[in-house]
Amino acid sequence: MGEFKVHRVRFFDYMPSAIRAMALCRRSERLALARADGALEIFNFADNYFQEKLIPGQDGRAVEALCWVGQRLFSAGLNGEITEYDLENLRPKYTVEAYGGPIWTISTNSQGTVLAAGCEDGTVKMFEILEERIQFQRNLDRQKGRIISLSWHPSGTLIAAGMMDMIRIFDADTGHATHRLLVERGIGASKSREVVVWSIAFLSDHTIISGDSAGKVQMWDGLTGTLVRTHLVTKWDVLALAVSQDESSLVAGTSEGTVVQFQFISSSVGQQDKDWVRTRTFKNHSHDVRALAHTETAVVSGGMDTQLVVRPLLDKVEKNTQESALRKIAFPHRSLVCCAKKAGLLLFQFPDHLELWRLGESEGHGKPGDSLAVKRKPEKLIQLKRKGEDHICCSALSPCGGWLAYATVSSVRLYRLQFNNNNISITKSPPSLQVSKLPKILHSAHQLCFSSDSSRLFASSSHSSVIVVALSQSECKYLHTLKPKSGSRQPVHLLFASEDGKWLATANTDCEIHVHNLHKLKLHCTVPVYSSCPTAIAIHPTTSNLVMVHADQQIFEFSLVQKEYTEWSRKLQRQGLHPLWVQRDTPVTHITFNPENPAHIILHDMFMFCIVDQSLPLPEAKTLLYNQMTLKSLPEPERIKHNHAFKICKNFQHLMCVSLLEDHSLVVVERPMLEIMSQLPAAVRQKKFAT
Repeated sequence: MGEFKVHRVRFFDYMPSAIRAMALCRRSERLALARADGALEIFNFADNYFQEKLIPGQDGRAVEALCWVGQRLFSAGLNGEITEYDLENLRPKYTVEAYGGPIWTISTNSQGTVLAAGCEDGTVKMFEILEERIQFQRNLDRQKGRIISLSWHPSGTLIAAGMMDMIRIFDADTGHATHRLLVERGIGASKSREVVVWSIAFLSDHTIISGDSAGKVQMWDGLTGTLVRTHLVTKWDVLALAVSQDESSLVAGTSEGTVVQFQFISSSVGQQDKDWVRTRTFKNHSHDVRALAHTETAVVSGGMDTQLVVRPLLDKVEKNTQESALRKIAFPHRSLVCCAKKAGLLLFQFPDHLELWRLGESEGHGKPGDSLAVKRKPEKLIQLKRKGEDHICCSALSPCGGWLAYATVSSVRLYRLQFNNNNISITKSPPSLQVSKLPKILHSAHQLCFSSDSSRLFASSSHSSVIVVALSQSECKYLHTLKPKSGSRQPVHLLFASEDGKWLATANTDCEIHVHNLHKLKLHCTVPVYSSCPTAIAIHPTTSNLVMVHADQQIFEFSLVQKEYTEWSRKLQRQGLHPLWVQRDTPVTHITFNPENPAHIILHDMFMFCIVDQSLPLPEAKTLLYNQMTLKSLPEPERIKHNHAFKICKNFQHLMCVSLLEDHSLVVVERPMLEIMSQLPAAVRQKKFAT
């Protein structure tokens, strides 16, 4: 496998934001998720739950509700605005003021023609959904309290609204309220407190299901307005409800972090009448479950503890398969760390600022596994606050450490860093950064990347194009815009410039990978489109082979000279990857190469990094995919027998970045989940046994 001196970095204080809302588009199998800082994430459930797109947040844009209308995505928040998003350019498309105060909820009818918004002033505002915009239509009868939750009847003729202490049913055609359903307050002390109907679901048989702040899930008859059944599921709040597409299963999320499932089944054997019966309780969260989605086979939940949890329903999936495994998505599926391998610097990206750190130095040498004494501690050189209210969407640091760039949805900024010899100190007095004037064409970017000699900046723009900017001490000059012939409108999410400065590889969310010749400034070739989205790409410095890893964990190697898959790649596809490799549930987010051994490909996901040795045989399906420490404990004959190409190391966990410096030392950036959990606010107090 090879030995490396490892810089074990734990000073990246990345803190994910709480999950506030989610919406599932069943047709495209996409889940949209909103976080407390206003950022939106889109996951492709059909492609191994890959985080396909990310729309950065904005100061003052707190999203309370999300809603899909066909392939269009809308959000609303307490700023009183409804926003539609441009999913090709990853930015808000337009914003409409509802003029009803803070908006608590939005919901669309099943026909996708009307969007309803529940407002603070007691109105349900109806917006007509046009081809390019939404247009205010009318208000339903105004009520005396805020509208907290909404749900349309599948027919599109009725709409149920959850309020304080009651539920109202409206006729969507006339706008008048037809029923008032009074929700009981809790028992004891909570009787004096108003009950908030946090979530509501209107089923096709006119059953209304509500979840409230008194901890009740209640079933109502929507035709007569009478209460049918009450389930007390928690002492705290029931914050979210989600119903399966066939309306046979319901899940409720609580403030205790539990998700309770109800099923519409016969309560006893042989009985014909069906009823809503509480069947399972899942405890996968430590804090409030604020958002839920119910797919055909799983329950998807998220909340204050920042993790997206996919919990398969074992009666819907085959046991002991990949589909039956619990998934927790804790980190973004792209890198927030940039390493300047020639300068020994690290750039950490946060929504509102960037941090530039210099790595420490150790003294002496030791045996494998030893911790070396630190001669010079790591040092934070710069904390750079972003300009404007838009959050940072991408950033890059040049390999020499002399240039730093970041982008928001409205601007790109480039800085020249001044260093003094080998001391890596900033010589210019404050401001210690010089802002370079960029060409006007470069007004936003989805991804940024520098060439290996730091002479060019590449910025991915709209329609999968890449803008090339030449950098020099005196000026920044626009050179060319590289465009693919496919005409794809999807954003580029991966960029990689080769070590020799000849090639630039791009990957977009249409699963296309294009390679451009930078000497001729034109498209060189397009890799055959594979059905799964690429999660990491890199070009080998000596062989000029493009290595790609996809969301379904498949690995491909493509020769840029021959314009075809390499023999090693074909052999890998013929034999197939090891089942344990394919079953991993976090994507590979970074690929690098070992200059001392050209046969080595280094890649990592959240839980391991792996060195793929192309000179060794591929592992057989029955071979155990040993961790390297386990392998060392085996006797010599056993070790030789298990020798194969995939060398996996799990010594480091919750990896944000694994990169190789020019001095052949390895930088491993970790963010332990326990540190994130320790920074969360206190959870609701729960009675534990014997306390």
